[in-house]
Amino acid sequence: MPFFIGVDGGGSKTAFALSYADGIPITQTESIGCSYQSVGLERAADIIADGILKCTAQASEQLVNCAYCCIGIPCWGENAESDSVLYEMLKQKLPGVPIKAVNDVEVAWAGAQECQPGIHIVAGTGSITYGVALNGKTARCGGWNEFFGDEGSCYWVGRKGMEFFSKEADGRIPKGPLYSIVKQELHLADDYCFIDEVVTKIAPYRDKVAAFQKYVLAAATAGDVAAIRLYREASIELALLVKALAAQLDFENKSFNVTYSGGLFHAGTFILEPLRTEITKTGGTLCNPRRTAQEGALLMAINQFKEETSCI
Repeated sequence: MPFFIGVDGGGSKTAFALSYADGIPITQTESIGCSYQSVGLERAADIIADGILKCTAQASEQLVNCAYCCIGIPCWGENAESDSVLYEMLKQKLPGVPIKAVNDVEVAWAGAQECQPGIHIVAGTGSITYGVALNGKTARCGGWNEFFGDEGSCYWVGRKGMEFFSKEADGRIPKGPLYSIVKQELHLADDYCFIDEVVTKIAPYRDKVAAFQKYVLAAATAGDVAAIRLYREASIELALLVKALAAQLDFENKSFNVTYSGGLFHAGTFILEPLRTEITKTGGTLCNPRRTAQEGALLMAINQFKEETSCI
């Protein structure tokens, strides 16, 4: 029986799902992140291909029966030469498999919105929005890079959290739980030991800067005023992405749904409550995601197959 494969590639993990034409996964698996900017093109292709083969084997299927595969890939669409090289590598490693490659934010939208018009926010290591208008027009906003963008992401919150630690240590802002949590978790003998810890063990690694967000969340949970305010600021930044995208998609003065995914939302009400308020100001309604990103990739694979076969 023909089957479909959906892949949600990310910087920290890659998720795979296999289904038949109903789009309901019968098997799923995960692997490490496949961002070629981090692991290189060859390694990215291997991670994706190996995961697809593993998912196929778990379902006791043969790759030759794969009707279509949709792969959401980090950074896709940002470097035409790298995209072309990676695509050819995937075709070689997955012979005979029809492949649709898109940016990973697209499969996140497809899952959360079930391929219906609306806007999706991804706030994980980075931040980006993607949406589809009522007339089918598509657009994205954000996702520029942590050095000059990614506002409202885990990286952004983590970096700001480091800034707040230094300010609390100096007394520039009142000491709160963030100060004691960071000092204890990083086993800092002295406040200034934080400098070497960050410079040598955290700053060189994008994922570790983003992971610092967990200390901000712990501080917010403990009542740290600066940490709580930081999530409110993150919500404003994410809402700016939505507002700009809504204008591109002609959603202004119209109702539209906004969904979300990514590690930042593990902060729960600290981010969701202020974000819901800010999204309402844009005319949108914040909604829970309906499906996962890998399920979104499945839906895109199925739709692409139907579109191509209907033209034959």
